[in-house]
Amino acid sequence: MDATHDPKLRSFVESANGHPDFPLQNLPLGVFAPPGGRKRGGVAIGDKVLDLGAIAALLQGEAERAAEAASGEVLNPLFALGAGPRRALRAALSRLLAADSAQAAELRPHLYDIAACTLHLPARIGDYTDFYAGIHHATNAGKLFRPDSPLLPNYKHVPVAYHGRASTVRVSGSAVRRPMGQRKLPGEEGPSFGPCLRLDYEMEFGIWIGPGNDAPIPIGRAAEHIAGFCLLNDWSARDIQAWEAQPLGPFLAKNFQTSISPWVVTPEALAPFRIAQPARPAGDPKPLDYLWDAADQAGGALDLAVEVLLQTQQGGPFRLSIASTSQLYWTFAQMVAHHTVGGCALAPGDLFGSGTISAPSEDGYGALLELTYGGQKPVRLPNGEERRFLEDGDTVSFRARAARDGYAPIGFGECRGTVLPAA
Repeated sequence: MDATHDPKLRSFVESANGHPDFPLQNLPLGVFAPPGGRKRGGVAIGDKVLDLGAIAALLQGEAERAAEAASGEVLNPLFALGAGPRRALRAALSRLLAADSAQAAELRPHLYDIAACTLHLPARIGDYTDFYAGIHHATNAGKLFRPDSPLLPNYKHVPVAYHGRASTVRVSGSAVRRPMGQRKLPGEEGPSFGPCLRLDYEMEFGIWIGPGNDAPIPIGRAAEHIAGFCLLNDWSARDIQAWEAQPLGPFLAKNFQTSISPWVVTPEALAPFRIAQPARPAGDPKPLDYLWDAADQAGGALDLAVEVLLQTQQGGPFRLSIASTSQLYWTFAQMVAHHTVGGCALAPGDLFGSGTISAPSEDGYGALLELTYGGQKPVRLPNGEERRFLEDGDTVSFRARAARDGYAPIGFGECRGTVLPAA
């Protein structure tokens, strides 16, 4: 941690002071287009976004290099530079945007209202991998199909994952079209084709990859390959999934859309909220050596509150659950190390999903599949409505907040999507 984390810091951008998500201590990166303008890289500060390319000349050295790398339509060139230039840019922006900044007058013309801008995917995503590291979700989902043995034998030995569809990752605010597919309904002798009847969300954490690799990444250096984090909704067609995932993993049930929040919160911004990876329960196996690093175990986890909200056409938003990223069974570094151990080459801008984040109790379950016990027990909303799965017109929003005594709280913005009827 360094001077950029000082809770006393204030910005000349007044909306940043006390902002729930984007105070001066955060400085998340993204891609935006001002009204009538082209896409470009920026940094969120309060309810404004600063054009990084336009102010690069005010910077020097690695900070200038990083701002120039972030000036285009995607942040992949910035991600490729690694942590050094990214940290230099963060430190320089912290000084430039401070309340006593001598460059405030030069920066003001390059600050835009976020609400007036169009936010885009922050990077060109070459590959997307979805992990399954939320052990409470894995247990709850497993109980629906294997009550006596909900976790498969490999779960506690290996960070389970599958390759998702990068082409249908969409930025927050994009509508979600109810997918079509094969499903075998109760009482049917064979499958039928039609719209998904059991549409669900999954509350996940997104991990952006920074520098790529041409050899396996050792666990002790895996964190150096993470450029930042976001919120991720792994929309899921449960009835389609139940039919097609025999024996392989999800296909059409997951590939129709994945939603992410638009801002990349850097590892540096999250440094105050690092915690030790929770100790494994007695009797759980110790990971193999390529997945074990003492420093990663001592500070490789994050303690962030993640929240799911549902807005229906009749009311809301209503909170459905709140959990913590500390509930993940595997660290982000373990995901990176495992992904590359067989020779896989990651690239800047690749995206990981953490797997559904759930708490041990019902108020922290991260999907309707868990909350409704597979649709058997509907969730009753405060306005009297009930949900077993999502209906057309429902809007699902995710939020996350990092808070710790002695530090300024920061957030991630919103990951939101509204369900449209099947085409």
